[in-house]
Amino acid sequence: MNTSFNALVVPARLTHPVHIRPVALDMAALQRVAAGEVGLIASRDWHVYLSPEGIGSSPNVRAEVLIREAGVDLEATVHGTAMFLGSSGHGGEADVPRHLIRLAEELFDLPLAA
Repeated sequence: MNTSFNALVVPARLTHPVHIRPVALDMAALQRVAAGEVGLIASRDWHVYLSPEGIGSSPNVRAEVLIREAGVDLEATVHGTAMFLGSSGHGGEADVPRHLIRLAEELFDLPLAA
């Protein structure tokens, strides 16, 4: 069973680059990304793990823009590093969808070839 997937990582700090990297998914890895508790925002074919409370983390303007531009209405500000992954047909994880990578490339003027 594959527990490593290509994720689109959007750091909160603007000086840190948006990038794609393979991630091994277990609770410890997710907690490192979210700096503690793990929150989830889901769409039809992707989801994003992030810090739900924003305690001790900076607002993540880039992730918030990407989530909104991908069609999800947010009620709160996004904080901390955001890790975008795809959703498999059975509620599991998958590599981040190519359309989300293309949207991030357009929004942030970055080449993110996986």
